[in-house]
Amino acid sequence: MSYFSLFLSALLSATLLPGSSEILFGVLVNQGYLGGLLWLSATLGNVLGSAVNYVLGAQLQRFKHAKWFPVSETQLVKAEQQFQRFGKWSLLFAWLPIIGDPLTLFAGVMRLPFWWFIVLVTVGKGIRYALVLWFALHVAT
Repeated sequence: MSYFSLFLSALLSATLLPGSSEILFGVLVNQGYLGGLLWLSATLGNVLGSAVNYVLGAQLQRFKHAKWFPVSETQLVKAEQQFQRFGKWSLLFAWLPIIGDPLTLFAGVMRLPFWWFIVLVTVGKGIRYALVLWFALHVAT
């Protein structure tokens, strides 16, 4: 059940909702749960949450002229230009607070091929959770 809780925490943390799965990850490591399974649970959940953002971004364009749409056309164009400037490789940093979730959203807006999205986000988030695991095992104990 703890692995599933971490999976859900990581999934929700990767969406536009606020959250932090790293704390739960560290606590579970220190309670003796298997580090590899914790890493896998957190990475899969976080990548799935980012995929939700991608799908939302892919659907975003059809609502951009609605009165309730929270972003102006100018802001949307500027964000698209920023994403194009840094390109798909910026998704390796999708784990960063504040900028990571919008990156995954705009990857969907820009219709980046989904396989590129999954590969780059998985690599970035996998490395991040590997570092969290290492820190919990070697530094925080």
